[in-house]
Amino acid sequence: MNDWSWVVLGLGGLSLVGLLWAEWQNRRAARALFKSLCSLGFLLFALSLGLDSLFARLIFVGLLLSAVGDVLLLFGSSRAFLAGLGAFLLAHLAYLGAFVQVGAPSLGGLLLVLAMGYGWLRWLWPHLGGWKAPVLAYGVVISLMLWAGLGTAQSEIWLGALLFYLSDLFVARQRFVVQQPLNPLLGLPLYYAAQYLLAWAAR
Repeated sequence: MNDWSWVVLGLGGLSLVGLLWAEWQNRRAARALFKSLCSLGFLLFALSLGLDSLFARLIFVGLLLSAVGDVLLLFGSSRAFLAGLGAFLLAHLAYLGAFVQVGAPSLGGLLLVLAMGYGWLRWLWPHLGGWKAPVLAYGVVISLMLWAGLGTAQSEIWLGALLFYLSDLFVARQRFVVQQPLNPLLGLPLYYAAQYLLAWAAR
């Protein structure tokens, strides 16, 4: 990494601390500011490392779509949440396209992802109401992304994919099951760790 990468990484870490504080204190304006800075951070981090291959550019597309999703989720309305869900779904398709270039999904990985998917779907299903179809579609795509990520040898890819997957469980819990400060306080560090790992993989 170069000096610029370290600066961006440090600012991203400080922004995450600010975001967690804003979530804990329920400061909406500060939450919007720090979340935007966190998402801008992983974009700048990826750019600082270079985008010299199709793999890296697809990763950046995934990061960019994720940043769009982050902004949309700030609004809190059902329409904004659905749009954010769509942005993240497209992000996972971009990641999927990147991962299959550098790995080979395995049967063992598929069985693990199917077991995890069955678990979260059984947990969430009674709480989804009219959201069953979009959440199911999103779940299929993020599961495919995770399966492809687990099939790579690069630890930053499969770990990033797994952390992203786990972070979304806290988003779902916050949206559909119970709203608690614990959800973002646990989910956000997982999410941003995932995005910075995937940005690092694109170097």
